[in-house]
Amino acid sequence: MAQVKRIRRKVDGVLVLDKPREMTSNAALQKVRWLFNAEKAGHTGSLDPLATGVLPLCFGEATKFSQYLLESDKGYETVMQLGIATTTGDAEGEVTERKPVDVTPARLESILATFRGDIAQIPPMYSALKRDGQPLYKLARAGEVVDREARSVTISRLDVLDWDGDRVRLAVACSKGTYIRTLVEDIGRELGCGAHVAQLRRTLAGPFEVLSAITLDVLERAHEEGGAEALDGFLLPVDSALEHWPLLTLSEHTSYYWLHGQPVWAPDIPKFGMIRVQDHNGRFIGIGEVSDDGRLAPRRLVRSE
Repeated sequence: MAQVKRIRRKVDGVLVLDKPREMTSNAALQKVRWLFNAEKAGHTGSLDPLATGVLPLCFGEATKFSQYLLESDKGYETVMQLGIATTTGDAEGEVTERKPVDVTPARLESILATFRGDIAQIPPMYSALKRDGQPLYKLARAGEVVDREARSVTISRLDVLDWDGDRVRLAVACSKGTYIRTLVEDIGRELGCGAHVAQLRRTLAGPFEVLSAITLDVLERAHEEGGAEALDGFLLPVDSALEHWPLLTLSEHTSYYWLHGQPVWAPDIPKFGMIRVQDHNGRFIGIGEVSDDGRLAPRRLVRSE
C-alpha cells in the first residue's frame, strides 16, 4: 500500500525555543517543525549540541527575515573549566592537555579585561564554516588543520558570575560570529593553564531572551493534548525580530503599489535606513529601505493570502 504523504500546514511566525542539551540545532528544528506540521521552517544560527538556550525558529513568511537574527548580538552564560584543554574546546572533545591551576581573582580579571571590546578571533576547526565547500569540522575529524583568517568580533560584556574550584561561570555579551569555545580557550591560554567550555547556555539572541523561550517538553505536551494547531499560540509575529526598527504605515493606495515592487512616497518617511512597513489595517507587509531620492523601496515583502 502506498504511503499517504503528510499535508503540511502554512504556519507563519517565530518560535523562541529553549534548545535542549545533546541535540543539534537542525534536529531541534525538524522536531518542532514536525510538531507544528509546518510547510516551511528554519533556524537562525546553530548552537552546539552541548549548548542549551535561545534558538529562534522562523516559520513560513518569517524565514524571509531570519538573516537579521543571524546578524544580531548574542548573550551567553558559560562554565569555563580551567586546567584542561580539549580537541574541540568543549567537554565533548578529547583531552589534549592537563595543567595545574594557580589563578587568583586579580589575575583572572586582568586577563578578562584584555578580551573586552573589539578583538580578533580565529574560528575553531570544529565549526560549520566551510573551506572549498567542505565544513571545517569534517576536515578536523579527518585530522586536517587548515589556516583560518582571524575575524573581528566585539565582546561587550565578560564578567565572572561564580567561581567554584577550577570552574568559573562567565556572562558574555557579544557580536555575531563570536565563538565562545574559542574565547574560553584563548582565556585559558593567556592564564597559562588551558581551559574548555564545560557548559554553555545562550541567554539572548537579538530581542529574544531565555526567560520567554519555550521548552520542547512544553510543545510536546501541548501537541499531545490539542494537536499541531494547539501550538500556534506559542508563535510570535512574523516581524517580532525587527520590532526595534522604525515602523511606517502606508495608506491603502500606497500599499498597493509598494506591494507590487514600486518605490513610493509617504508622509513621515525617515531620511535613511531600513524600515518596517505595515498597511492601513496595521498588517505587517514587509521591509523597505529609504532610497537616495527619499522614496521607500521594497526589499522583502510578506505574501498575502
